[in-house]
Amino acid sequence: MSVLDKVLSLRPGNTVARVGPGSRVPLLNPRELLRALERTPAALPCLPVQARGALPGLLRAARSEDAVLGLACAHPTADRGAAERFVAAVHEAAVEAEHARPVFLQAGPVRVAKPDEASLGSLREGLYRMVDAGFTLVSLDLSRLDSYAAVEALQALAGPVTERELSLEVSAPAPSQGGLLDAYRTLLEGLSQWKVPVCFVRVSERDLGGAEPDVGTLRSLVDLARDYGAAVSVGDVREGFPRMLPTYVAAGARKVDCVGPFERLALGAWAPDVRAGVEEKAAAAGMPAGELVSVLEDSLPPLDAGARERLEALSFAEATEVFAALGAGGTGHAAMRFLAENRGE
Repeated sequence: MSVLDKVLSLRPGNTVARVGPGSRVPLLNPRELLRALERTPAALPCLPVQARGALPGLLRAARSEDAVLGLACAHPTADRGAAERFVAAVHEAAVEAEHARPVFLQAGPVRVAKPDEASLGSLREGLYRMVDAGFTLVSLDLSRLDSYAAVEALQALAGPVTERELSLEVSAPAPSQGGLLDAYRTLLEGLSQWKVPVCFVRVSERDLGGAEPDVGTLRSLVDLARDYGAAVSVGDVREGFPRMLPTYVAAGARKVDCVGPFERLALGAWAPDVRAGVEEKAAAAGMPAGELVSVLEDSLPPLDAGARERLEALSFAEATEVFAALGAGGTGHAAMRFLAENRGE
């Protein structure tokens, strides 16, 4: 049995059910990759897919640098078919490229806005769709809730993810008088008491101080998360891209979500008149225009061949820079070999 065959046997059941047992794409649970790269000074790179035309460039960069790769769908609940379309597009691009490096798929972060049962019930239904679509990591943003409501919400929501032993990522409620660390300590303690397993706790670049982050706080959060069996991910990295990426790795972050230039590249792939319409809708919705592209893409005019080639090439260049800054180069085959040799553990 080859290394790839052994690694394919580790794919989560929900992913195999979605792409079929005959698929040769190693779509893995990021928990397995954390285990494989535990002693490697690197963080898992997670890149947003704002336009599907970027996928060939992102995958080609991962092959070029022999890197593990995470791909994020920022709005998996945009409509009932959004999650399925995203996973299908990734798998189609990976099959076409004969991609054989480890990939994980992230849904979200999905904002939990209200703790009432009606809202949670609707969101729980959406989480089941994400899991059925084949995502291996679900990220939940709890920043709009207080600590008590956040723990209660996760008790109600975690089932679709944890029942299938997939990875769950959470961001803490907005800090109160006690500050950022106290907010995460309260959340992790509550989840520990209710035995809700968390793979990643997510802290945004903004909460760490933006372009000049508080590295001491990040290190303290890494230590705190480790006490509860979790790793830290740094999210929404824009201002510190790419200069701060090695600093996040040195401080102990195990996953970094690099928004960086990818939203701008996605938006810039369309003609000026199309961009203007997206920007107008984004302003009304209060969100970045490049991020909104991922929601509107199916309603936009298709990109011509030249625009797709430019988007692919620019995405390749930026992704290559991410892998280098996060120490992810060479992690692809290293993770595959480790998992093939230790898959029974």
